[in-house]
Amino acid sequence: MRVEGVSQPYRLMGILNVTPDSFSDGGQFLETEAAISHGRELVAEGAQIVDVGGESTRPGAEPVAAAEELARVQPVIEGLAAAMNSMPTHPQISIDTSKTEVARAALAAGASLVNDVSAFRADPEMAGLVADSGADCCLMHMLGEPRTMQREGGPRYEDVVDDVKAFLEERLAFAVREGVSEQRVLLDPGIGFGKTVEHNLELLRRLDELIPLGRPILIGTSRKSFLGRIAADRPASTRLAGTVATNVLAYERGASVFRVHDVAPLHEALAVTAATLGERWTARGAAATPTS
Repeated sequence: MRVEGVSQPYRLMGILNVTPDSFSDGGQFLETEAAISHGRELVAEGAQIVDVGGESTRPGAEPVAAAEELARVQPVIEGLAAAMNSMPTHPQISIDTSKTEVARAALAAGASLVNDVSAFRADPEMAGLVADSGADCCLMHMLGEPRTMQREGGPRYEDVVDDVKAFLEERLAFAVREGVSEQRVLLDPGIGFGKTVEHNLELLRRLDELIPLGRPILIGTSRKSFLGRIAADRPASTRLAGTVATNVLAYERGASVFRVHDVAPLHEALAVTAATLGERWTARGAAATPTS
């Protein structure tokens, strides 16, 4: 949905998990043709980016070998790239991985954005690959790793917003030193990655404090467990209302890229929010949109 006369000041990243064990949609799109079809649906609903992942990063998830991850994602990216070449909107394909081997093959297959939840810490060659390829990238904050980040005893911070901001600032500086163009970088505070419910809410509440970092802020709250804990332990498939609420709040506080499972309702909610907030916010969001 687009509001007549109003430029779109945000981007929607549709989630396409080609995994058997993702927390919300694991196993739904393991077959290549089903995954490609769903990717096309996400674009038809308004996604400007389709984020393809072959390894679950849910709390407690076990690592997947690069060969297995690549076998899951490469044919899907190739099929999506062929389909998207004929689309007038020229949607972007993102590869959700922390492995250079997977990212390199995905970029060759047609992806142009590397979404690395480790922020270039898991694989020392990733930053160089992104720099040399000219791809966009997303650097995310995560305390620990998926297998351990939510263990009993809980993640701890001096001040979660200050700590996340300092981390993202350092990783952005690292990426630029490695040759990545600053204009190619998105930053993600990592909602749900090594954070309690209170940490997630504090990050959303004070999200505007991350805007001075100068790069587009990506938010990923879609269907996450903290929403269920707030709303009477609702299962993942019924957390749309909470997802909409958190993304609207994040947009108002300066986020401009939204990673979601349910593209169509989020597109409508953000379009109405953008129109309601007016031209000042439209100009802010449009300026924060990545260049590619």
